[in-house]
Amino acid sequence: MRSRKLASKAAQRGMTLIEIMVVITILGLIAAAVAVNVVGQLSDAKIKQAKTDLHTLENCLDLYKVDKGRYPTSEEGLQAVVAAGKCKAGLKDPWQHDYVYFYPGQVHADGFDIKSYGADGQPGGEGENADIVNP
Repeated sequence: MRSRKLASKAAQRGMTLIEIMVVITILGLIAAAVAVNVVGQLSDAKIKQAKTDLHTLENCLDLYKVDKGRYPTSEEGLQAVVAAGKCKAGLKDPWQHDYVYFYPGQVHADGFDIKSYGADGQPGGEGENADIVNP
């Protein structure tokens, strides 16, 4: 009789292997759901930062034009704006790729284009890898 009471108390003290596996599975599913949301928000934040940077670069180019009477050529690039002191040096997109500058523009034929090629750093793409061009 006494051994049955001890055995039943011992069984009540711990969790079975199946219970532990269920808890671990549930925690894994919760962690995966949170990770997907965080990664998606991080991607959106980088795209928004790139758009803000493009607007800043547009302002820098406009200041350059006021001083020099023209925009820099594609060959001179954004480095001409930095050299003229109109913008900070080493401005890279949120994925640490250089912004690409075209004058005259490919999208804006009457002006200039500034592009970020997105996360992959290559022209084209979709989602996070899509090109971002100044408005």
